[in-house]
Amino acid sequence: MTQAASDEILIARIAQGDRLAMQVLYGRHHVRVYRFGLRLVRDEQAAEDLISEVFLDVWRQAGKFEGRSAVSTWLLAITRFKALSALRRRKDFELDEDAANAIEDTSDNPETVVQKKDTSEALRECLTGLSPEHREIVDLVYYHEKSVEEVAEIVGIPENTVKTRLFYARKKLAELLKAAGVERGWP
Repeated sequence: MTQAASDEILIARIAQGDRLAMQVLYGRHHVRVYRFGLRLVRDEQAAEDLISEVFLDVWRQAGKFEGRSAVSTWLLAITRFKALSALRRRKDFELDEDAANAIEDTSDNPETVVQKKDTSEALRECLTGLSPEHREIVDLVYYHEKSVEEVAEIVGIPENTVKTRLFYARKKLAELLKAAGVERGWP
């Protein structure tokens, strides 16, 4: 059984009020939800609050999940909506995309971190040179491993727009990396 299939089974069980299924789904996805939320809101407490809101929505809305996308895509779409709503409520806070994308992604194992350290630092620095729209697409595709179709659903734009933004983001990022002295730092 694949994780996607088992996630869908968990959602069906959650819709029937199965608390254990909810705990399993939470355990499987809360770190990803937290990291994505943190990149958007730049506040650890707000990101923690997002986790609660997202999974409360999952508990309440599981019966409405239609399976048109992966459960992880659905979770990130809810997270994005909740994060943007929270930022709108915080009128005194301006979303600083540069700082949000500079947050280190600690999901790599120690050996990989050592191997990628210099390139990774240069890449994070260069990401700040991209527009907010391009950074969001890069974050979802490369850090969250979402497909073009899934990104389109999460962000609420057509697939062709995702492809176009990704193309120009890669092109700009390659220029920035080359200027930073990194010739091959992008897949």
